[in-house]
Amino acid sequence: MIRFVLIGLGVIAVLIAAGVWMLTQPYTFRGSVIEPAMRAPDISLAAHNSKTFKLSDQADNVVLLVFGYTHCPDVCPTTLAEFKKIRAELGTRAQRVRFVFITIDPERDTLEHLRGYLSIFDPAILGLSGAEAELEPIWKNYGVYRAKRDVGSAAGYLMDHSSRTYAIDRRGNLRVTYPYGTDVRDIVADVRYLVDEAK
Repeated sequence: MIRFVLIGLGVIAVLIAAGVWMLTQPYTFRGSVIEPAMRAPDISLAAHNSKTFKLSDQADNVVLLVFGYTHCPDVCPTTLAEFKKIRAELGTRAQRVRFVFITIDPERDTLEHLRGYLSIFDPAILGLSGAEAELEPIWKNYGVYRAKRDVGSAAGYLMDHSSRTYAIDRRGNLRVTYPYGTDVRDIVADVRYLVDEAK
């Protein structure tokens, strides 16, 4: 009997030690880590909610940022649908996260058009647009690739573009990026950590 008690106590001690070890290990991000973390280039653009969005005003919020356009046939609608899933999975933490979609096609993506388009996915996703002269330095600062491609159809043109999602922490630092196709659960885990992380 004593032998079983000792074995049980040994198992409990091992589990406690393993738990302590896990709690003291640094968090491992699932996305591509920006090391060292860099200050995210500031953004100041008109938003579809008739306000001006300033990244520098988002202190204490995590920002998930993506660049795209409303006529995109595949990547952008998939990413926006994933934003909705991420927001749902975050529960109350979603109150501390801003989901931002910046157009790469200001010619067609007016604020009114963004408002209608984004309402299909989630009204919490904020759409930003402006004149190309306003957007150009932002695209450049975030390394966004964009190129107009005429497809010779009634649909007009398509835009070839990069499709990374950027995670900016509560201090305004660019911490992690995610390629298109990253598992939603991985992004949720990282954003949870960034929301809970000591500022």
